[in-house]
Amino acid sequence: MDFTTVLFYVFSAVMVLAGLRVITAKNPVHAALFLVLAFFNAAGIWMLLKAEFLAIVLVLVYVGAVMVLFLFVVMMLDINIDRMREGFWGYLPVASGVGALIVLEMAAVLWRGFLGQGDAPAEATVGHIGGTHELGRLIYTQYIYGFEIAGLILLVAIIAAVALTLRKRKDTKAIDPGLAVRVKRNDRLKIVKMQTVNQKAIDDAAIAAAAAAAAANKEAQ
Repeated sequence: MDFTTVLFYVFSAVMVLAGLRVITAKNPVHAALFLVLAFFNAAGIWMLLKAEFLAIVLVLVYVGAVMVLFLFVVMMLDINIDRMREGFWGYLPVASGVGALIVLEMAAVLWRGFLGQGDAPAEATVGHIGGTHELGRLIYTQYIYGFEIAGLILLVAIIAAVALTLRKRKDTKAIDPGLAVRVKRNDRLKIVKMQTVNQKAIDDAAIAAAAAAAAANKEAQ
């Protein structure tokens, strides 16, 4: 057994244990951290398979963006863990069925791969399995329809997220973009003509009124 095989078994064992802790951890934050650990070990397995691009994408996208955002959401939300556990046994039969189906599908794929070990793949294909050139060629030729459908699904998800968060609230101030676009030049600025004011005459009148008031007070005394 060479060193690469030992690393494969180590990464696989840690990833399986981390995956089990994801579904058995009582604290959601701990479950998210175990999921990050599982992603890192999966990236290590990709590296052993000489798929460096897929490994770095897994770390940057899922660990660096998705999981960090998930952690922020979990830590900011006030999640009632006791209430979440109440419906655990109700969902257990469905979850067990789905889990068993996934295990059977993965077993069928792996068993078919083990049976076809005699047909060795071409060295050129194996050498470039993790390269961006080979990956891009496969995506935009053989899997172009699946790639475009995935893009449409993500677009629908983004639009749905925006629509769900766009709510009218009384305690917030917002502008109507339609009114802002349709505004005219005359509505933004209005010039009003006013009569000129003679400040000197106003000051003289104020002084005269003050003098008259002082004279009236002296006469009254």
